[in-house]
Amino acid sequence: MEKKDNWSIEILPKASLLDLKLGEFWKYRDLILLFVKRELVPTYKQTILGPLWFVLQPLLTTFVYSIIFGVVARIPTDGLPQLLFYMPGIVLWNFFNSAFMKSSGTFNANSHIFGKVYFPRLILPVSGLLASLVNFGIQLGLFIVILLFYKISGTTITPGWHLLLSPVILLIVSLYSLGVGLIISAFTTRYKDLSHLLAFGSQLLMYATPIIYPASIVPEKFKWVSLINPLSPVFEAFRYSFLGVGQFLVTRLVISFIAGIFVFLLGLVVFNKAERTSIDTI
Repeated sequence: MEKKDNWSIEILPKASLLDLKLGEFWKYRDLILLFVKRELVPTYKQTILGPLWFVLQPLLTTFVYSIIFGVVARIPTDGLPQLLFYMPGIVLWNFFNSAFMKSSGTFNANSHIFGKVYFPRLILPVSGLLASLVNFGIQLGLFIVILLFYKISGTTITPGWHLLLSPVILLIVSLYSLGVGLIISAFTTRYKDLSHLLAFGSQLLMYATPIIYPASIVPEKFKWVSLINPLSPVFEAFRYSFLGVGQFLVTRLVISFIAGIFVFLLGLVVFNKAERTSIDTI
């Protein structure tokens, strides 16, 4: 009598570009936690200050911005202390940029793993996003402490019900960081010189987003930059939610959300297509 093999895992080709096999994420949850730890530990491993760098990084960045853009360039901050104005934008940008850079290097940075063992490739960019989310939570906690200090000191701060939309804002940023990152990671398998432009392009996007300046001071002839940048209303809404200053345009936020879903889905399609031939082209 012929003995039948009982397989615990069966690897099959994807039926379509949107065949994500999300059920596998639960099976590989331990691997996700391992990758998240891998992303977090090198940040403070073999350093003197260790995990304190999660807190010091936004503080040092805010200090530099306060000197360059506040003292030297004298860019207005909507009547708020410079530390309080810059920090929410810096914290949110750190989350976006970190998740974006991790997902955009998925194939090139992990080619040595892809050729040896099978697991859903989408786990890696998702793990990078979760690691960035942990970092964001720590830095957001620091910002809230500083916010409470200024509030107790008598600074006029009027956070409102818009704080309830913070998870939505975080979701929108996640959609863009993952979506654009997945697209870039797919193209860098064939065009590796794109990876050299990532840092430059990210820096340009930061200056095109109202992080170091309020959207209200943008000259009329440059308003179109803010209009075509889907992150602009998101960052303005985030600052407005906590500080009560700036612009909060629900219509633009909804449009940005819808566009973010489209970018994310497009990223999944491009990523899944590149996944089939990534080992041959890297």
